[in-house]
Amino acid sequence: MVSLIPVTTTRIGDHIPLLELLPADNPVSWVRGGEGLIGWGIHATTTVSGRDRFEKARQWWHQQLETFSVSNSVHGSGTGPVLFTSFSFDRNDESVLVIPQVVVGQKGSQSWITWIGNTAQPELMEVANKTKNAEFTFSEGTLSSDEWKKRVAEAISRVASSAVDKVVLARDVIATSTADIDVRPILRKLADEYPSTWTFSVDGLVGATPELLLRLSRGMVTSRVLAGTIPKTGDDEKDLALAASLARSSKDLEEHEYAVRSVAEALDPFCSSTNVPESPFVLHLANVMHLATDVTGALVETKQHVDAFSLLKNLHPSAAVCGTPRNIAFDIIDEIEGLNRGRYAGPVGWIDSSGDGELGIALRCGQIKDRTIHIYAGCGIVAGSNPDKELEESNAKMIPMRSALH
Repeated sequence: MVSLIPVTTTRIGDHIPLLELLPADNPVSWVRGGEGLIGWGIHATTTVSGRDRFEKARQWWHQQLETFSVSNSVHGSGTGPVLFTSFSFDRNDESVLVIPQVVVGQKGSQSWITWIGNTAQPELMEVANKTKNAEFTFSEGTLSSDEWKKRVAEAISRVASSAVDKVVLARDVIATSTADIDVRPILRKLADEYPSTWTFSVDGLVGATPELLLRLSRGMVTSRVLAGTIPKTGDDEKDLALAASLARSSKDLEEHEYAVRSVAEALDPFCSSTNVPESPFVLHLANVMHLATDVTGALVETKQHVDAFSLLKNLHPSAAVCGTPRNIAFDIIDEIEGLNRGRYAGPVGWIDSSGDGELGIALRCGQIKDRTIHIYAGCGIVAGSNPDKELEESNAKMIPMRSALH
């Protein structure tokens, strides 16, 4: 008889400073406003790819769960064993699954720790000050700015002459470090400067996304859709006027409507009811403003359990990161973008043993490899787009990561 591996979850003190606890050993993170989950160490990890990668991920996670003997005195979403995930944008690239050795959670005034193995409860120490200093130099990415603008012009002509309404094109810049890159100071700076975003780190993909693809908790699902963007000036009066112009912009409202519709249609088969607000609100971040809509729904009670994997399969890729219709837009991206997105614009976050979880779209992020980090941004191209303005928007979207590296 195979002995099961103990997994223990217990309460700890109030208001744990999550990002101050991360050691350098394989840190993972999903934190917003001081709440969320962090982890370190690797109990198990794997990669999946292919059209059925979400199903493969579910199967692997359930196989791992069968090896555990769980003692959970806290209960609720994010307690017990937790899987951190970072899925690729394209099904042919590798998606990463990580089960940390230790997970620490914070929600409201409640904090908890989960650890795997027949060991004593791990001690928590504030270790974030023991980080490495590095200086970065920036260079053009896979495509030069001029070459990328040509791709945008091509996408605009495709929108005008074909059955596609919107195509999202991404670009990257490369930052090279003088030392090994430590994700911890990057996470802390992102959290300080962009407190309304979800700061994440999984296997070298680090960033702060304002877009929640999926929150599933006890049969209720929420998705925050962002599409339609305008850079901020830093002048409050001017920015208020810009926010008003964004809310009236036919180009941005059209782009936003496509994105909201794609999410609502993806959730509809799973929900007994959905709530889609009639008009978006303007989400103010430090560097840009977005049109935003929160789509919510109540899951249908069925014999077959609907979990985060089920919803991800339908939700990804949304119009916000791909286009409309998705299949045509995806083919155009594949043909003209000229960039391997990797895990940029893919789902990133965590899923617990009940299938609940929180996953965002990996935006405002970078992928670390050795001493380089590729920083990504994307723009929704519609009939009214302008290549110079799209380049300006993409640069504005890269500000959070550029700033965090400084």
